[in-house]
Amino acid sequence: MNTYQNLKTTIENGICTITINRPDKMNALNRETVQEIGDAVKEANESKEVFSIIITGEGPKAFAAGADIKEFLGLTKEQGMAMAKAGQDVFLNIENSPKPVIAAVNGFALGGGCELAMACHLRIASENAKFGQPEVNLGLIPGYGGTQRLIRYVGRSKALELMMTAEMLNAHKATELGLVNHVVAQESLHAKCVEILNEIKSKSPFAIGAVIRAANAYDETSKGFDEELTEFGKCFASEEIKEGISAFLEKRKPQFHKS
Repeated sequence: MNTYQNLKTTIENGICTITINRPDKMNALNRETVQEIGDAVKEANESKEVFSIIITGEGPKAFAAGADIKEFLGLTKEQGMAMAKAGQDVFLNIENSPKPVIAAVNGFALGGGCELAMACHLRIASENAKFGQPEVNLGLIPGYGGTQRLIRYVGRSKALELMMTAEMLNAHKATELGLVNHVVAQESLHAKCVEILNEIKSKSPFAIGAVIRAANAYDETSKGFDEELTEFGKCFASEEIKEGISAFLEKRKPQFHKS
């Protein structure tokens, strides 16, 4: 595997583990990191040595605690849409990977981190995992496919509630709702992922790829993702995102104008 600035990668027994390595930033997904994840998944998919992929975060606190909010400062509508499109493309390629991809969620998976986990085929969570789409606190919406994938996993009504209230789910509640496949002790997280992938490895690789393609074709449409891009971009033309980001960086509660 290539060397990456913000990732660690290993291959063992056909399993490529991609670890987001920004623990001092709670593994926040800046644009460089998102692109590196896309490159690493592409490299793993092209490798004859790799059968499956695990994506996780360095340290016990976070899988990926959202995007790097400082990168949002001063973006125009068009720049916001371009950033979201780049993230959508990377996460769509993960979802369409012909090799099984598991998110090993070790701690916070918020905003873009939750969207990354949802782009993976399966999600295994440690007991301290937390999931959420808190973008409305910033005057934003999810922009990396979250408005579409969350509905697929938990249903439209619950997804709307979670995105409009910015509620955070613990691992057990996320499992009850269908967002997470299994919850395990933190020290067992990697082993559980390996156990599942080894079971999958005993099956037909062609059939596994076919299952992924067929499942992804269910109710497949680009309309929802395109609408997400448009609305995400519009947020950058509003005054509310300025207040939301300022409040976040100043560690205070935002004061949004109420019409």
